[in-house]
Amino acid sequence: MKIAISYPPIISSKGIPLLSQNRQFQYFNNPTFIYPMIPAYAATMLKENGYTVKWLDGIAERWSYGIFIEKLAQTKSDLLVIESKTPTIKTYWKIIDDIKSHFPKLKIVLVGDHVSALPMESFENCQVDYILTGGDYDFLLLNLVKYLDRKTKFLEPGIYFRKKGKVENSGKFKLDHDITKLPIIDRILTKWELYAYYNGNFKHTPGTYTMIGRDCWWRRASDAGGFGCTFCSWTSIYPKWRVGTPERLLEEIGKCIKLGVREVFDDTGTFPIGPWLKKFCDGMIEKGYNKKIKFGCNMRAKGLSEEEYKLMGKAGFRFILYGLESASQKTLDRINKGITPEELVNAVKIAKKGGLEPHVTCMVGYPWESKKQAEKTVDRTKELFDKGYIDTLQATVVIPYPGTALFAECDKKSWLKTKDWDRYDMREPIMKSPIPDKELLGLTQKIYTSFLTPKYLFRKLASFRSIDDVNYYVVRGSRYLWGHLKDFAKLRI
Repeated sequence: MKIAISYPPIISSKGIPLLSQNRQFQYFNNPTFIYPMIPAYAATMLKENGYTVKWLDGIAERWSYGIFIEKLAQTKSDLLVIESKTPTIKTYWKIIDDIKSHFPKLKIVLVGDHVSALPMESFENCQVDYILTGGDYDFLLLNLVKYLDRKTKFLEPGIYFRKKGKVENSGKFKLDHDITKLPIIDRILTKWELYAYYNGNFKHTPGTYTMIGRDCWWRRASDAGGFGCTFCSWTSIYPKWRVGTPERLLEEIGKCIKLGVREVFDDTGTFPIGPWLKKFCDGMIEKGYNKKIKFGCNMRAKGLSEEEYKLMGKAGFRFILYGLESASQKTLDRINKGITPEELVNAVKIAKKGGLEPHVTCMVGYPWESKKQAEKTVDRTKELFDKGYIDTLQATVVIPYPGTALFAECDKKSWLKTKDWDRYDMREPIMKSPIPDKELLGLTQKIYTSFLTPKYLFRKLASFRSIDDVNYYVVRGSRYLWGHLKDFAKLRI
């Protein structure tokens, strides 16, 4: 059996759609390509089980739709896998029907957080054959292929399919797969270099991604209520925490070094801490990897001491990403963030002392935030830049995706302006807010330009030590800043 794992191209004046490995969807004017980890695992697992796999990322390849159809025809595939998110689902319904008109016998599989939340919707609106729900769709895809190939008699829970004119399913998905037994991703098969350069997380290129955990240990904590941050689109597909071993990640980094990778970002929702982290850092130092490659990860503002940050810096960690989200304690409490603004400030401060380069993410557009409260977030990012505690940031309009607790709350309280999924693309606020839409987008732009203080600019220029610093902060940084300002430049007409 031949399987194609794909991202059919979406040609839009809005820019490049960030579909792969992304919790918050956005179109970027400045091209950005993120290595899709779960599809890459799926491709590797299928290949290791003797199946022919083709990697057709028409977005990262920058193909036209016509070229994508030609490439698909050349593969002579039996099964086509497509990942979608909320703002692209309607477009992909049309594309699926068009692909079916070209290849009537081709079976099509949809995966992702949107179809996990609303699986029946896609069956009603297009000719999709299968939908895999939950975040372990690498394991589910292998199971489905073996079932179709008559190598197993049972479908694992979480698979929806058409049967005799009706849609049936194998039950609610379960995250009971042992991720410690995942293979090392075949980066040649999955064309890792497509994603190695156009990515703001990498100062040192070429870079690549890993993902040792699924997905965030905050969801496991009792004070997280078993759910975690209410806005995160991956809460619906990874409601429980699992993690591989430090030895497994070290092995993967060793293979990345042999490929010529200079920087790795691990996209686990929150990187493991405690004894796990210490063992990993010690391994990086003992193997000498800390002198050959830089490392980045997502992290919560609570959980690490100053000594642990120093160990991370010694082990080769560079980029560390925190969700600031808002400077308002009321907002942090309502989205179940589980931190205080002061804890975030302290975290980035001691991370910086440990030799890391902190990055924060911020959002505006909460239904309960006044303009004065939202402006506190702008002021906070200016303060963090001015004091030298952070190096970069990302600002977005908060979007409530189906399947999240925030979407359920919005639906219940009539906060949603629309359920036209095309409009959930961050080009406009979707939730009702006391702040006018134009002012919200203006606040997002102000967050992006909050680094423009004399202290920050002088300090950053004085810190440059290599051509990578110049390229990252001046050449590429200017392009990314201009692109983001265009992303939020005007409302939908």
